[in-house]
Amino acid sequence: MSDLIDDPSPGENAPEFSVSELSGAVKRVVEGEFGHVRVRGEVGRVSRPRSGHVYMDLKDDRAVLAGVAWKGVAARFAVQPEEGMEVVATGRLTTFPGQSKYQIIIDDIKPAGVGALMALLEKRKKMLDAEGLFDLGRKKELPYLPEIIGVVTSPSGAVIRDILHRLRDRFPRKVLIWPVAVQGDRCAPEVTRAIEGFNALLPGGALPRPDLLIVARGGGSVEDLWGFNEESVVRAAAASEIPLISAVGHETDTTLIDLASDRRAPTPTAAAEMAVPVRLDLLAWLDGQEARLTSALMGGIKTRRQRVIDLSRALPRAEALLETPRQRLDLFADRLPRGLIRGVEQRRVRLSEASGALRPSLLRRGVEADRRRLKNATERLNLDALKREMARKATEFDAVMARMAKAATRQVERWSDRLDSLERVRQTVGYEATLQRGYAVVRGDGDVVTSRAAAKKAAALEIQFADGRLDLGAKTEKTKPAKTTPVKSPEQGSLF
Repeated sequence: MSDLIDDPSPGENAPEFSVSELSGAVKRVVEGEFGHVRVRGEVGRVSRPRSGHVYMDLKDDRAVLAGVAWKGVAARFAVQPEEGMEVVATGRLTTFPGQSKYQIIIDDIKPAGVGALMALLEKRKKMLDAEGLFDLGRKKELPYLPEIIGVVTSPSGAVIRDILHRLRDRFPRKVLIWPVAVQGDRCAPEVTRAIEGFNALLPGGALPRPDLLIVARGGGSVEDLWGFNEESVVRAAAASEIPLISAVGHETDTTLIDLASDRRAPTPTAAAEMAVPVRLDLLAWLDGQEARLTSALMGGIKTRRQRVIDLSRALPRAEALLETPRQRLDLFADRLPRGLIRGVEQRRVRLSEASGALRPSLLRRGVEADRRRLKNATERLNLDALKREMARKATEFDAVMARMAKAATRQVERWSDRLDSLERVRQTVGYEATLQRGYAVVRGDGDVVTSRAAAKKAAALEIQFADGRLDLGAKTEKTKPAKTTPVKSPEQGSLF
């Protein structure tokens, strides 16, 4: 540092430095002593200006160290620093003369152990959950049998082979692969672009839009899977209009994309199993449904056939229903020709009688006219139609006669029931029934005696009992059979 020392002023022993000289000297000393350092601390204030550089503070309970990561370096960070995150920063110390401070130029930054990552993960999880990105109500149902499946994964890993092999075994479908990096600093932006790119495809376009998305990756450490915990990936998965299955890591690995996706699969192979059903199971189910349908149809036909047979037993035979009408038709058919012949003969006789009084010319004209009318009548006469009409009339007549016979029988039965009822009433209110209980009817001079005075005045008395009458005037007992009708009298008196 001897070249920076000027000659001292007269009377002073200490050399003089300019501000720039002293700042440069300090800068060289700091950079020479701390050319490569690793600093552990908690991230404080984080600033990301439009230039792309990242400015932050590293602090502990007693001091604060300013840090800066240039744009190109910050883009390669596996984990972006956030406030409150405990990290280990690797870089070199330098000074910033413009503000008289020292700072660390960060070349790499990593969380200070798994605990720091888990704390950051829990903080980010609470923030996104508060926004409703993990709500069960917003999750979509997976299509039962998607036509096209979009897979976001690395094209060179075993994951894509496992998925394609499983889909081929269960139910072959068309697969669109969007290659991405599945770890490192390029993982989060590429996965985000893949999810948004699949959703941006238009149905029916040159490149078909998938019906289902699978984001898959094999197992790994927390740092390896950290790209699927980034906020951009989680928001893209939550905003996806296409149903999305997350298959990141093994069953014990949990990332934030698992919570935002519509369905989480423990492994990529399990994601393929969720995506499509088993084709052989569907064929077996269809065969079973076909057998059940056939059995149901045959059973229904058999039941209806038996029902028709049972109903047919209660119906009369067609031959029995047609026997009487057929016989009646034959009878009328036999009578019809004879009736027609007799009618023609009678008309011929009347014609002969009438023609005797006519002149030959008039007779011929009359005969010709009658012959024409007869010919027209004969042409109009249709014997088959007449037979059918007579058969129909005969059937209607038999039906009417049957109804009249049934109606007459019912009427006679009603009248008989009415007479029996009236007879029972007559016997109930008549005095002959009272005589059976020990009472008697006293008559004097042919009239009913109802008092002692009337009995004394009567010249002769007659007492009627249930089994006959006793004439007291002649002192002889006359036994007569009880009449079925009462003796006519002006008025029947009271028996009491």
